[in-house]
Amino acid sequence: MAVEAAERPPSGLTLIRSESAPLSLLALGLGALAVSVILIGTVVVLGAHGFTPVEPLIKGLRSHELDAVLIVSMVVGLAAAIVGISGLGSMRTKVSREQCIAGAVLGGQAVVFGALLFWFVNGDRVELFATNYLDFERLGPMLGDFLNGAKNTLILAFSAEFFGIILGLLLAIFAISKRAVVRAPARAYINFFRGTPLIWQLIFIGVGIPIGLGIRVDAYKAGIIAFSLNAGAYMAEVFRAGIQSIERGQIEAARSLGMSYMQAMRYAIIPQAVRRVIPPLMNEFVILIKDTALIIVLGLTSAQRDLMNVGDQAVANDFNATPYIMVALGYLAVTLPLIRLVNFLEKRLRSGLVGVGA
Repeated sequence: MAVEAAERPPSGLTLIRSESAPLSLLALGLGALAVSVILIGTVVVLGAHGFTPVEPLIKGLRSHELDAVLIVSMVVGLAAAIVGISGLGSMRTKVSREQCIAGAVLGGQAVVFGALLFWFVNGDRVELFATNYLDFERLGPMLGDFLNGAKNTLILAFSAEFFGIILGLLLAIFAISKRAVVRAPARAYINFFRGTPLIWQLIFIGVGIPIGLGIRVDAYKAGIIAFSLNAGAYMAEVFRAGIQSIERGQIEAARSLGMSYMQAMRYAIIPQAVRRVIPPLMNEFVILIKDTALIIVLGLTSAQRDLMNVGDQAVANDFNATPYIMVALGYLAVTLPLIRLVNFLEKRLRSGLVGVGA
């Protein structure tokens, strides 16, 4: 048993500790502490004074407590940078060198951000900035409008994503055809909608068609149509790249089994390509959510307004920019989880992409 214990390889944690040096751990710890102080300390100080109404928030920004927090974070950050840089040359392992670099970078970030924030809170524009951007008390009566705007934004994005995927898949199949008469119209469509601005497409469908052809199109429906047509062009390229990444032998094997071209695409190629295009399709969806803000150029009713439209109307009503902060937070609340999901899917699918064709 003693021999087995002696021959047992060390765990990953033990190995990392053995490759670290006290100086590198000190640099990393100081850097992490400096960033934590500036982030957590600022929130604690402002929270102690109160985020609403705006007067206590201004006092918190002007307080000596916040100045102390920023000074401490800068001093600790400077120490982390000095320890990390000075000790980098004496580190013998990769882990210890990376810890020194990480500590120095974190310390430098704390110094830069702390100095900028210290300069700002001790300047003469704190009251103006807080009054115009951080007056969160104004947002209470608007909460229902913002929730309705978020709902409309998601409806626009999901509708355009759904129709865009269907249209894009059809266009991709036509675009890779060997027959020019089949391929040319698909390529012309893709090039047109990728080559013209989305805002032009929105205005043309929502304003130009009703004027030029006398066809009345509801602004909200016009937005869905324009976003779907535009998304279809971009998703067609995503699907085309995914389909063409499948090994040529796959379709040849399917055709040798007696399948037609469309059957081979349906049963052999597209199911494999779909797995490969999931991450880029999710990226397109994130972009589409942000692009829905362009519907602001069309006249929408109060019930149809998207998130950006609601915020812009609120700012126009009382000339205070705080609703814009709410709009940004609303978009981030939707897009950041999707971005994390995209990264997760890419990591999960990356290792199996080579063997998908088999």
